[in-house]
Amino acid sequence: MRIVLLGAPGAGKGTLAKDLVGLFNVPHISTGDMFREAVASGSELGRQVQSILSSGKLVPDEIVNKLVKERISKLDCKDGFILDGYPRTVQQARTLDEMLTQMGQKLDAVLYLKVSEDVVVKRLTNRRVCPKCGRIYNLLSMPPKSDEICDDCGTKLIQRDDDREEVVRNRFKVYNEMTAPLIDYYKKKGTLIEIDAEADHQITVRKTVEALKKVIA
Repeated sequence: MRIVLLGAPGAGKGTLAKDLVGLFNVPHISTGDMFREAVASGSELGRQVQSILSSGKLVPDEIVNKLVKERISKLDCKDGFILDGYPRTVQQARTLDEMLTQMGQKLDAVLYLKVSEDVVVKRLTNRRVCPKCGRIYNLLSMPPKSDEICDDCGTKLIQRDDDREEVVRNRFKVYNEMTAPLIDYYKKKGTLIEIDAEADHQITVRKTVEALKKVIA
């Protein structure tokens, strides 16, 4: 299965991807993870990415496309992948189509996790992260046993700057302006599957698997 996950920040793309990885045995490819790996490598490309991210800007298509192409060309992607965070624009989507065509492949499905701004704000403003071990919690749906203290290492949890309400609402606005046109792009190509991502996670997973089984069939 070659799948693209679409949805606003907080729609649950990363959480759903973990379930799909287990079901289809293909890698979950997050551009955020690729950016962090590039920065950690200390390469010239990594330094470019770090400078761009530090300024709060979006990484240019040229760099993102190169990172994605390298990643999906690796051996563990021969039977498929789940792309999360890419493409973000219609131009990136066209580039991805070209990459796959050159590799003799195509996308099987584009999952659009539909969620409202208020639900996104509620989810993300209640997210907390352990600065020591990296474990993620949600004060509403997955709280720690003790008040904002990590269950694993006892460290005081923090709220990331990009999880504050004003930042979350701005991220949602940017998403709608830049990424939402992808919905129409993939709808016209006949690969878009719309999923109600406001329901309980297990219900979302069940609906997603049912839709993907139809694609496989």
